[in-house]
Amino acid sequence: MKLSAEMRAFEERIGHRFDRPELLVRALTHGSVSSPNRTDNQRLEFLGDRVLGLAMASALLDDDKAATEGQLAPRFNTLVRKETCADVAREIGLGEVLKLGRSEMLSGGRRKQALLGDAMEAVIAAVFRDAGFVVAAEMVLRLWGDRIGQVETDARDAKSALQEREQAKGHTPPRYEVVRREGPDHAPEFTVAVRLADGSEAQAKAASKRNAEQAAAQQMLDQLG
Repeated sequence: MKLSAEMRAFEERIGHRFDRPELLVRALTHGSVSSPNRTDNQRLEFLGDRVLGLAMASALLDDDKAATEGQLAPRFNTLVRKETCADVAREIGLGEVLKLGRSEMLSGGRRKQALLGDAMEAVIAAVFRDAGFVVAAEMVLRLWGDRIGQVETDARDAKSALQEREQAKGHTPPRYEVVRREGPDHAPEFTVAVRLADGSEAQAKAASKRNAEQAAAQQMLDQLG
């Protein structure tokens, strides 16, 4: 299979030239364009999530040899969550080469966090299938870059921090509400609002209600300084 110029450029951005280019094409094919003759990226996404997890767990153990399991767990969750995968996908221009059906294209699918995060995991699996775990893990660590060293700060529990802040002021706890749910069942996107006793409000989107609540809490903390 011969890849397009755009796909070749994407290979350069991730730092891996595929011996089996059909794996990359499959990783970048969303379910909205699948057909009997074309396989989408859902199975690769399933595998990529596990490859990413193993790569990150190993990297965290190497990065901090004195950390306890209780310290490592939130760092791990921060590095492998869908939002982080989507951020990396944006940095490497994954959305530009993502193959989408017409409906997803019209609804801004190339920018959707859930689609980008899923495709990023699928690309990781494609590299794993093409060249093995060592090469896939090296790519992951290269693309995630400084996130691993900064993860202690990023892994803060924003909901707990916001609640402690409000309680210290004698206020009632923050209230969270799902204001919108979009997307198909296999790739939902939740918009959650957090509201404080003084009327302040912040909103955020994520692929799960829990992550959306955390993101909304972090948004509120950022607004409050």
